[in-house]
Amino acid sequence: MGRDDGSAPAPGGWARWVALVTRVELAIGAVALVLVFLLVLVQAAQRYLPVSGWPWTGELARFCLVWLTISVAGVLVTTDSHIALQLVDGVKNPTVLRVVRVFAALTVALVGAAFALEAWDLMASQGRLKSPSLRMPLTWLYLFPFLGFLSTAVRGVVAAIGFARSAAPPVAGHGEAVR
Repeated sequence: MGRDDGSAPAPGGWARWVALVTRVELAIGAVALVLVFLLVLVQAAQRYLPVSGWPWTGELARFCLVWLTISVAGVLVTTDSHIALQLVDGVKNPTVLRVVRVFAALTVALVGAAFALEAWDLMASQGRLKSPSLRMPLTWLYLFPFLGFLSTAVRGVVAAIGFARSAAPPVAGHGEAVR
């Protein structure tokens, strides 16, 4: 079954899971963005209020900035929205373009996997340490980067497989421009 306009087939089981994971990652990023805004606003207001400062607001804002940046990295890989150098766009040979895209996706996957491994190591080795102001276990700090980098690695591998299978140039997704 497709959509009513017949433009695309209904998403399968994997597509639904990817869409769900994408929504969760975007929700984490949105919550982190709102928290950064609110916490910085509280910090600015503290300067003019007759209350003592809350150092945990700055600490949590910095943590949220890290979570925001890394939690949506996998989404950028899937939507082909990550920063990329489009140096080979002028090449007319589709095989060369395909090889370059596969290599780039595998490089992204490898870097994501390496960072996920490091985040896992930090989670395992720094479990007893706590943040200075919040007293939050640092394991919690590294959880979202671990999940974001893991998602980036998996999505990079899937993208490389997709680029290797398809000779067609990438089609812009929702909200993207085709060059």
